[in-house]
Amino acid sequence: MPLPETMYCSQQIRIPPELPDILKQFTKAAIRTQPHDVLQWAAAYFSALSNGETLPVKDRLEMPVATQKTDTGLTPGLLKVLHKQISPKETVLKEELLTKWKGLCLPTEQLETILELGNFDEQINWMQFFALGCSALGGTITSTLKHACEILTEDPDGGAAQIPLEVSVKLYTYLAELDGDIPQEETDRFLLSLQETALRQGGMVQPANFTNLNIV
Repeated sequence: MPLPETMYCSQQIRIPPELPDILKQFTKAAIRTQPHDVLQWAAAYFSALSNGETLPVKDRLEMPVATQKTDTGLTPGLLKVLHKQISPKETVLKEELLTKWKGLCLPTEQLETILELGNFDEQINWMQFFALGCSALGGTITSTLKHACEILTEDPDGGAAQIPLEVSVKLYTYLAELDGDIPQEETDRFLLSLQETALRQGGMVQPANFTNLNIV
């Protein structure tokens, strides 16, 4: 014999008091982040929320990068989200990076290209991956370092976008070694010029410095 159908009235339905605010914040985050696949991104969002992790959310609405052929690839805003999620660790497991990458609805083909370029194994040095991510946004070392400054800076919007000298040195050194075609004398000359510039700026460097140093 089938069970009688349960009837509910409005008084029996209890809505958690925090639910409206959770949904409001989720909606604002979705508008800022503009995920390509809302369902996939929402799963990553609520998973991070329930685990107390950094949410996969952009700081602000981001205009499409002019050089991008599609709107589904890596952008400065999305790379910044990944950096916030992963940077507390020096290394990240490939499986975890893949999960975070998919949570932002980024194409796995692009991830595989970056991993292959860096010849990474299961344990991935995050700042090395970050350097290659910046390279994917710009192409030249100059534009790569500029993107790094704009993503890593703690300056307010519209500020100089400064980052510590040692960070830019690590990024440049890694990219130069990976490139293999940059003479050591050129690397040494660039690093010396960068150090001299940073001395005048309280140990910090900014995007304009890389243009002035005429690196490629």
